[in-house]
Amino acid sequence: MELYEIFRRSAGVNTDSRTVQPGQLFFALKGENFDGNAYALGALEAGACAAVVTDGPDWPADGRLIRVPDTLQALKDLAAWHRSHVLGEGKHLPVIGLTGTNGKTTTKELIREVLAAKYRVTATAGNFNNDVGVPLSLLRITPETEIAVIEMGANHPDDIGKLVKVSQPDFGLITNVGKAHLLGFGSLEGVMAAKGQLYDWIAAHDGVVFVNADDERLVGMARERSLSLLPYGLQYDGAEILPTTGEEPFLRLRLADGTIVRTQLVGSYNAPNVLAALAVGAHFEVPLEDAVAAIAAYVPSNNRSQMVRTVRGNCVIVDAYNANPSSMAVALDNFAAFTAERKVVMLGSMGELGADSAAEHAALVRRLLDTDCQVFLVGEAFADALHSLGMTESSLQSAGGSTSSLHGLSVQSFPDSAALAAYVRSHPLTGAAILLKGSRSQKMELVLPEL
Repeated sequence: MELYEIFRRSAGVNTDSRTVQPGQLFFALKGENFDGNAYALGALEAGACAAVVTDGPDWPADGRLIRVPDTLQALKDLAAWHRSHVLGEGKHLPVIGLTGTNGKTTTKELIREVLAAKYRVTATAGNFNNDVGVPLSLLRITPETEIAVIEMGANHPDDIGKLVKVSQPDFGLITNVGKAHLLGFGSLEGVMAAKGQLYDWIAAHDGVVFVNADDERLVGMARERSLSLLPYGLQYDGAEILPTTGEEPFLRLRLADGTIVRTQLVGSYNAPNVLAALAVGAHFEVPLEDAVAAIAAYVPSNNRSQMVRTVRGNCVIVDAYNANPSSMAVALDNFAAFTAERKVVMLGSMGELGADSAAEHAALVRRLLDTDCQVFLVGEAFADALHSLGMTESSLQSAGGSTSSLHGLSVQSFPDSAALAAYVRSHPLTGAAILLKGSRSQKMELVLPEL
């Protein structure tokens, strides 16, 4: 494969002409609002060793231009070939493929940390889990890599099916299946079918899956495919979630043998993610003591399950990377158990719910009205839900927001996170426990500096 030989001699792959480094192989990808072909010659001028471009008659005679019918497909083909040949003939690299509605990035990070206690691990960077990110993650594997952990995301029914053909996992793990991206999947059953494509690949290639044995939905999906299971779970493992306190605000688990697992994660909903990482570590013979130490040392980032203490004396649970009905439910359940004199909920609208959006947002508002929390909501979907529930509205002119009331309870809503940030800046919150959560499009983290 000629392209593979060029890749092997290169300094790596880049798809952004603005950050090309000398010796890199540039792929001119095309999207709805951009065409990398327009920047291919500039990438070569910046030092790229070669540029993979869409074939056409207008390219100059330059041996560094590699013309292909489809640059994205060429990237995928290169990644799949590399995945199979990076260690050389006769050697096979174990790959763990991971997906799920919620918690997949945190679980991937925990698995990486646990395995790194014994092995040289290559894992998906951040959330590079789409049809571009997965190939780029695979191309970061080196001959020294001993295990790879590849996260796969999905917005459409066939996304996982395409990604497993590139990553070719030997082991599979679905964190959970819930209501998310319904605009693309159509229904919960559609989500199950889409995520289940990981199980389909594993079943067809005699692989093994790690399964939360406490999750009847996942167990059923695995059994339908007659898969070999490596089970884990709170009940299955006889593990216990320990109470949180002011001195111990993070998730802690007591295993059946008495081992205490400490984390720097917020939320009991992360317990299955921790146990998944321990199960993977046990299968690959990472000593339990080393696995527990790796989990304790892991500090979350990217606005996932973080706890931030602010200069105003607020304790903020930042879970603002994404949101859907199932992740909202577990976040609110966890926050309900949080002990504080003053509690504040700041939620951004949930995206990609399609026809279910109105009902899901209205259901969430009704739930919030039953809490003793001060409530701030962001986004048009929440504003529509408040209106549909017949709440009496009065304006907050200073921030472009409004206050809606029902049965003596009030909710303050804002068109976007910038408006909420402006309001909080002029109406400071102090000494509160605050849950900050919303879909990525709402950018709820913009409120954090004002807390």
